Amino acid sequence: MNKKLAAALSGGAVLVVALTGCTSSSGGTKGPDPKLAAWAKSVCDAVPAQDTKIKAANASIAAIATDSNLPPKSAQKTYSQAFQDMADGYKALADALNGAGAPPGVEDGAKRQQEAAKNLAGLSASYVALKKQVDGLDTSDQGKFAQGLKDVAATQTKEVGKQSDSGTEALKRLEQGDVKTAMAEQASCKKTAASASSSSSPSAG
Repeated sequence: MNKKLAAALSGGAVLVVALTGCTSSSGGTKGPDPKLAAWAKSVCDAVPAQDTKIKAANASIAAIATDSNLPPKSAQKTYSQAFQDMADGYKALADALNGAGAPPGVEDGAKRQQEAAKNLAGLSASYVALKKQVDGLDTSDQGKFAQGLKDVAATQTKEVGKQSDSGTEALKRLEQGDVKTAMAEQASCKKTAASASSSSSPSAG
């Protein structure tokens, strides 16, 4: 129904790839600190389920984006559910980072972890706002509904894009050095990274 909307929203999925420490560690003999490895596991273990949820939400939006014959009520329901799932997915990732706390033995670890969690929570809030906006659209008239979706694409998706970009930057800052090595060695992060690279290479933003 709205290709621009689908394209603008799919950018959020890149964030999950950023959270997986997707480049594997350079094979040194000494592994990461056991405490840091345990921290990485607690974060990485939350990723696959949320990655699946966010990808499914993106796919459901992409599936209806080109269907101009879809009744407005059906489209509204699909968008609304997808936005809710994305909001829940990013909130769960933020909660996982908050629950894990600062990565042990990492300089500025607490600050970097808090920034990343805050950005993920902000992205979740952006999707909640999108859901609210879509839920308020007039579905009694196809033309009005289509115009309403255009307005959603023009305004709220800019906010989602901004949050996604700053979230990706915050996650990259968190994932430097030993943190990246520790995350890259976790099976759950490897699994998400592998599924991300097989489905499509992440866009630059």
